[in-house]
Amino acid sequence: MGRGIAQMAAQAGSRVLLLDAQPVAAAQARDSVLQQWNKLADKGRITAEQARSWAEQLQVANTLTDLAPCSLVVEAIVERLEAKRELFAALETLVPEQSVLATNTSSLSVTAIAAGLQHPGRLAGFHFFNPVPLMKVVEVVPGVRTAPGTVAALTEYARQFGHAPVTAQDTPGFIVNHAGRGFGTEALRILSEGVADVATIDRILRDQAGFKLGPFELMDLTALDVSHPVMESIYHQYYEEPRFRPSVITAQRLAGGLLGRKTGEGFYRYEDGTAAVPQEPPVPTVDEMPPVWVSPRAARRAELYQLLKDLGARIETAASPSAQAIILVAPLGFDVTTVAAVERLDSTRTVGIDMLVEDAATRRRVLATNPATRRDIRDAAHALFARDGKAVSVIRDSGGFVTQRVVAHIVNIASDICQQRICTPKDLETAVTLGLGYPLGPLAMGDRWGPATILEVLFNMQTVYGDTRYRPSPWLRRRGALGLSLTHVEES
Repeated sequence: MGRGIAQMAAQAGSRVLLLDAQPVAAAQARDSVLQQWNKLADKGRITAEQARSWAEQLQVANTLTDLAPCSLVVEAIVERLEAKRELFAALETLVPEQSVLATNTSSLSVTAIAAGLQHPGRLAGFHFFNPVPLMKVVEVVPGVRTAPGTVAALTEYARQFGHAPVTAQDTPGFIVNHAGRGFGTEALRILSEGVADVATIDRILRDQAGFKLGPFELMDLTALDVSHPVMESIYHQYYEEPRFRPSVITAQRLAGGLLGRKTGEGFYRYEDGTAAVPQEPPVPTVDEMPPVWVSPRAARRAELYQLLKDLGARIETAASPSAQAIILVAPLGFDVTTVAAVERLDSTRTVGIDMLVEDAATRRRVLATNPATRRDIRDAAHALFARDGKAVSVIRDSGGFVTQRVVAHIVNIASDICQQRICTPKDLETAVTLGLGYPLGPLAMGDRWGPATILEVLFNMQTVYGDTRYRPSPWLRRRGALGLSLTHVEES
């Protein structure tokens, strides 16, 4: 992280001094950055003059006292509170009074780091994401005693980097690591319930929900020795908030050394850097397709009827299904079992389909069985919905399927970030889109499917699971009730 920050600072025109506690580390970091610039020059992406000029701007410091002339010092050392406090206490006696001190901490309190300083107003968080040259967002985090001028200076400097600065309150996880709790932790919850395997969950969230990487692919990329401690840290710092509850699955895999790509095995096994992904089950062969009856309470019922017509299904329109029909339900938040019981349907022939995402907008359809669903009904439904060549995943019963519950959890956590005034809705959307690479910002995601729909998913999931992790945020509830966009800001 330090070398990436130094690279961008030099490219912004600053004279940069690199210092590391290890004698050769700073020199190695400088050499690495120079190699990057030379490669870019060889490819014609920068000029040789730019590479030479930036190299002159980036130099190695030998001792802490060499930093005395600095107007800004950015710390990117080990994530230990006492180590950071000791470093800044020493720096405070060396640099000019008007110099800004910045910490790149991702998990520690900025206020706590600054607490021992004589002038805590000069210190703020300046949290970048790895790799710094590519991740074009930085969180500017004032502690409770940080001066407004410090925030303004870091915000402007981030713009000189070509980065988008966002301002966050000094709270656990700031914006990006806080908002990111919904994706991985809910996927782990789904896995722990035996709803689907790792590869299927990843496929659904890529192909149906539109994420670039599935949650388990992402955890393998970032490595569990990084991601699991963040899960635990945010959970405990928020005094065991159920929304952030970690999973025993990652704790066990971390203990077993299954960290991800860098160890050759995580949720997937890697051969020459490529994940060995199990094949999808083939589409079943069905000799005679039974008719289909659709529950009158199905979500997107008209669209579902049109889809069935397009697939050539025999559709029953009577008030109740015949004895041969596939009974199709499309719940929001509820599981197939609950719907079958409430509507007094024959559970052995009942199958659910997730209709949250418009069928034309998704590359994958997702069906769910309940514990009583017959195998021939399951196979027939799978074969029917795969008739046009679109991928189909069949999962076990789950409140909210996969996409509904993950998307709703992401939107709910983001709404609560806004409710707590940790940041503005605009900064939240910028931070998450650039920092996590989601297809949409979480508030835009909620608006796309409708705050009322997201609320319905959450209320029904809370009914199914009895877990307060699914309680809706007041921000989401109020905007859903009033028909407002989740990005709507109240008049001050």
